[in-house]
Amino acid sequence: MFNIISYVVFLCISSYITIDVGRRCYHEGKAYLQYLLHDDDLCLTINRILLGCYYLVNLGYIAISLTTWTTINSIEDMMTVTATRIGFIILILCALHYLNIFILYFLRNKLTLK
Repeated sequence: MFNIISYVVFLCISSYITIDVGRRCYHEGKAYLQYLLHDDDLCLTINRILLGCYYLVNLGYIAISLTTWTTINSIEDMMTVTATRIGFIILILCALHYLNIFILYFLRNKLTLK
């Protein structure tokens, strides 16, 4: 019983966080991409590709993490496991966000040096 409750809580919270962060990065990232690339069509294409890949990686990880879930026997275990998994999802989101920013920044520097 605790596993099912934990699954539902984890799926709801992590999916909401992933979708909300993806939507915000998509809308706010347009200005950053335009600053870096100076091409509106290319910026829109890259932004859409980044959003699609972002959703695939994160929602895929959420689905896969359910397969390695341990059996939960108490409310304390449920809170601990669910909070740990959600925290790990948030860390992955942060790492992917900064990785994308750094990659785009370094690509921009390479484009301007040529």
